[in-house]
Amino acid sequence: MKLANSSPTSDKQPRLRVGLKDATRQEFAAAVNQRLGKQRVSIMLDASVIEFFKAKAGPRGYQTLINQALHQSMASEQMESVLRKVIREELHHA
Repeated sequence: MKLANSSPTSDKQPRLRVGLKDATRQEFAAAVNQRLGKQRVSIMLDASVIEFFKAKAGPRGYQTLINQALHQSMASEQMESVLRKVIREELHHA
């Protein structure tokens, strides 16, 4: 016997759960953000930047590549800072 609301085109909202508890949309979003460590933002980027990352990404998703590029930029900045510190210390001891 098929239930009336079991149709995939039903207007009924999907049931959201966090752990074993029913959750509101806001609670669900907060749990996902906490788990993934990501936050939704709105940012204006040049069209050429979007085109570049979309072309490079293919089916993977350009937003993921932008996120990776930002992480690489952060790591590069940290590496530069460490290298400058080491060089200053070496020059000081020479």
